[in-house]
Amino acid sequence: MMSFRTTTEVIDRFNRAFIDHDPDLLVDLIGEDCVMEAVQPAPTGERVEGGEACLAWWRTLVEDRTTQFEPQEVVIAADRATIRWHYRFGDGPTDWVSGVNLMRVRDGVIVEALGYSKTAGEVPLATEGKPENA
Repeated sequence: MMSFRTTTEVIDRFNRAFIDHDPDLLVDLIGEDCVMEAVQPAPTGERVEGGEACLAWWRTLVEDRTTQFEPQEVVIAADRATIRWHYRFGDGPTDWVSGVNLMRVRDGVIVEALGYSKTAGEVPLATEGKPENA
């Protein structure tokens, strides 16, 4: 029988899998009913449902040694966690993006992971292109 893990323990191990590129750390960390929403494509991100599907999706990301996930801040509140991160996808000075994951842990496993990032695409801002007298 699996021993109960705290939200902190689950999220620490989840982050360590990405930092160390060690997909084995994800095994038994994902709930059977897990739902994940990726940061792309905009506007809602790819939705992945089910423990096996989420594990496969994250495993692919973790195994990609050309990228680096760098947690910046982790905040735990009961069964919820907020992970603020940088994701580096190249060697150039601008080959990275900032984002956040909103996580939910139940019974020692991840059951929800919603990812959001600053977009690298063109998004018109309300402050741009307005007439002077608008």
